[in-house]
Amino acid sequence: MGSESSARRAGARDRDDEGRARNARPRDGLGRPLPYGADGVARQPEGVVRTPAETVAEAQELLDAGKPFHAHEVFEDAWKSGPEEERALWRGLAQLAVGLTHAARGNVMGGARLLRRGAGAVEEWASAGDRQRPYGMDLAGLVVWARELAGVVEEGGEAVDAGARAPRLRGAC
Repeated sequence: MGSESSARRAGARDRDDEGRARNARPRDGLGRPLPYGADGVARQPEGVVRTPAETVAEAQELLDAGKPFHAHEVFEDAWKSGPEEERALWRGLAQLAVGLTHAARGNVMGGARLLRRGAGAVEEWASAGDRQRPYGMDLAGLVVWARELAGVVEEGGEAVDAGARAPRLRGAC
């Protein structure tokens, strides 16, 4: 075994180019870590500043591809880089994506809990003003989708297909 493998076994942490701790293990489409050296799905770059329209489009593409974990990273960038008054919206959307991720991984309790938490956050943000369709998103429809999926996940007790269960951010969930 090489020194890199020995260092990992000894508890050394992976670091990014700036020296921050960052797990370099490859990930599958649902964000689960794979063994070092395995073929994984490319991760979303972090800290990307996108327009809201770009955020919605990229997240939808990832959701449709069955990659809600990756969509959550896109929403997380928007929540961290967007205006303060929209952070709760993007955080709620990230929670919906993470809820779908957990539901697809078979984590029934965690998936349902995060779907409901995200639905509540999105609903609360939308109700604070006339904000039902920011950037063309159907927030009321997303809330319904999330709560219905939470019930389905709890009732079925097994993993769901993330791509087949992906929401339509702009409507027809």
